[in-house]
Amino acid sequence: MVNIDIKALDKIVKQTLASIRGSRSQIYDIYEAARDELESVKRDVERVKKETADVIFKVDELERNERKARIHLMEVSRDFKIRTEDEVREAYENARKIQIDVAVAREQEQNLRRQRDELEIRLRNLGGTVVKAEQLVSQVGVVLDYLGNQINVAFSQMESLQNSHVLGARIIRSQEEERRRVARDIHDGPAQAIANIVFRAEVCERLIDTDTERAKIELKSLRAHIRNTLTEIRRIIFDLRPMAIDDLGLVPALRSILEAIRDQNGLFAEISVIGDERRIEDHIEIGVFRVAQEALNNVVKHANASTIRVRVEFAPNAVAVSVEDNGKGFDQSSEEATTGHFGLLGMRERLQLLDGTLTIKSAKGRGTKILITAPLQQPDGVLVPKKR
Repeated sequence: MVNIDIKALDKIVKQTLASIRGSRSQIYDIYEAARDELESVKRDVERVKKETADVIFKVDELERNERKARIHLMEVSRDFKIRTEDEVREAYENARKIQIDVAVAREQEQNLRRQRDELEIRLRNLGGTVVKAEQLVSQVGVVLDYLGNQINVAFSQMESLQNSHVLGARIIRSQEEERRRVARDIHDGPAQAIANIVFRAEVCERLIDTDTERAKIELKSLRAHIRNTLTEIRRIIFDLRPMAIDDLGLVPALRSILEAIRDQNGLFAEISVIGDERRIEDHIEIGVFRVAQEALNNVVKHANASTIRVRVEFAPNAVAVSVEDNGKGFDQSSEEATTGHFGLLGMRERLQLLDGTLTIKSAKGRGTKILITAPLQQPDGVLVPKKR
């Protein structure tokens, strides 16, 4: 399991923000294209409506002329004895020509009406697409605002808490409460919002009528980016606060880490418990867990070990955790160790806030053993109540 580091977490969040910004830009491009197409269709609808009105007026006029031509033809036919052959022929041909003009105009009117109806349907669909695309852009903006502002504030608070050495156990409790809140908020907020974005993107993919192939390509790419982002955020949530520490306690949480180490790195890892396993005060439990977690991370990253053994001891007034490996070890007086390269300084500082101690035994080629101890008494000497 990877150790939670504020800088690494900040880097992940920045990458997440960059990915969502790119996705937002792609959605906005699709929105702009749909809006441009909407305006174009509006113009086409107005043009076709005008042409339809003109044709209807023309049809009405031709129908009036047709009625006049039929009446004239009837009159000529009735008086054919006093009419010349040319007059009869002219009346007949004029009536026939007007009938043809009326038929052509009616066909043109029907075509324009059909075209107008199709354009109006397309206009309504495009209007819905533009509205949904606009909502999608707005939702991504909400996610960006949340991740860009709220999480940065939370990380700043956590970093400030980590760097403070004077607030004792209250710092650890506040820090872990903040992490729990951030994990819960990310899961209930951005994770759900981004999942909804995927669904919305699929809807847009089906609805967008203009440049369909480009829209599908853009949306598929967007969906892949957002799914990756969702996976990354869920990983952050797990790293921020393993559920085992809240639900089950110190030993199950350490056991979970060791199982992950076995699965991911192929190391032999075992844990043993001495004394009556029980739940202890929250801030002590999480403080000891974090230090043990850092020690295990160091083994995986630096020790080149094949075996890790963890022992947890519950005494009446103290808890102790030892982490021992058969790796390459290190010189405790080396610059790496003294400058905090392995996170030892932070581990000691965290335990000092609990009035605990960190003891390290290591030598090159002989592995490393780290002993973590923390008292279970309040400053007034009263034992911390056991959790049932």
